[in-house]
Amino acid sequence: MPDTFPSDEPAHLRDAVLGRYGVLDSTPSRDLQALVDMAAQICAVPNAAINLITSTRQHQVATFGFEASICMREDSMCVVVLDRPEPVVVRNAAKDERFRDNPFVTGALGDVRFYASAPLTTPGGVIIGRLCVFDGEPRTLTPEQEHALTVLADRIVDVLELRLRSRELEESLSDLTAARDELRRSNDLLSVFAGQVSHDLRSPLSAIMASAEMLGQRESVTEDPLAARLVGTTFRASTRMAGLIEEILAHARVGARLERTETDLDDVLTDVLTDLAPSIERANATVTAERLPTLWADGAQLYSVLLNLMSNALKFTRTDAEPDVSVTARQHAGRWRITVQDNGAGIDEADSESIFRLFNRVSTDIEGSGIGLATCKRIVEVHGGSIGVDPAPEGGSRFWFELPAAAPAVDGA
Repeated sequence: MPDTFPSDEPAHLRDAVLGRYGVLDSTPSRDLQALVDMAAQICAVPNAAINLITSTRQHQVATFGFEASICMREDSMCVVVLDRPEPVVVRNAAKDERFRDNPFVTGALGDVRFYASAPLTTPGGVIIGRLCVFDGEPRTLTPEQEHALTVLADRIVDVLELRLRSRELEESLSDLTAARDELRRSNDLLSVFAGQVSHDLRSPLSAIMASAEMLGQRESVTEDPLAARLVGTTFRASTRMAGLIEEILAHARVGARLERTETDLDDVLTDVLTDLAPSIERANATVTAERLPTLWADGAQLYSVLLNLMSNALKFTRTDAEPDVSVTARQHAGRWRITVQDNGAGIDEADSESIFRLFNRVSTDIEGSGIGLATCKRIVEVHGGSIGVDPAPEGGSRFWFELPAAAPAVDGA
């Protein structure tokens, strides 16, 4: 973001701007050196310098005709006209009341006579120094040379800005890389945790289920209605808990390293429809599908996405119509959008984002955990895509997810 300090602010604000550029203590770069060389050649003078002014010193970050140095701020000629927003041209500094007592003119530090400079003004309006050219003999500049000096001063600031933005971009990329690596580590740990939880929870839960099943077969229980009801409730609750654990673990495992291959979504959908065949037949549902694309993706995880979306389309139906589900694919802007549309109960627009949050359930009339769509969202986003839902034109819902059409150059999963 460009600085926003006005040029007449106190010197310490100028220091802050120069500190961000990080150029005062570095060796002259080739681009800055080329610009100061060009200034000397265009103005036909033996000396030129890029002078950056802090609250205490003048720093020559690139020079032509002499060695760069640092001097006290009060000795600088550029400080005298630092806040002038236009070029300054002085034919003979020894006869100019602003400069005649300056040590660079009197002979204490130099014998400058001709002096000209243009402001180095940042995008935020701060003058951080001046591009100056000078000579030991009186002279002047043509209008074309004066204009060129201003143009070169602007290019110097452009170079400083470009270096700053490049450095900020590198830092941002470094931060993003670190965040990506941390996310990978977290996902790996989550997968390990999921496996451990799977072991630690399944074993005692399996024991409870087995014990409840065996207990329910004992004569003393079957002959006691209250005991039979309690044992049956225990077994059913344990079964539901086992299913919930499986869903939570499946959600936790999403985000681990993807096993990307050339995945034909037609084959994936075929597997989904095969597994849902009893539900489709029971609901007397109509399912139609267009030709789906082949993508560079994890087929097993995309199976989970399509299975969830198709299951919901068959589950959230209306009493006055048999389920009608269609699957379509459209390509645009380098991405494929896969849509699963139904003629069911539909979803309020107010819930179109919340339904993808973990454990969020729009309807409590139909059994569910509120994990499936959250898992779909994680899978799609890990693939570099997005997911959402819109109202279907004639009622019902139109769930969609988008994935990159081309294989990534580097698998960042």
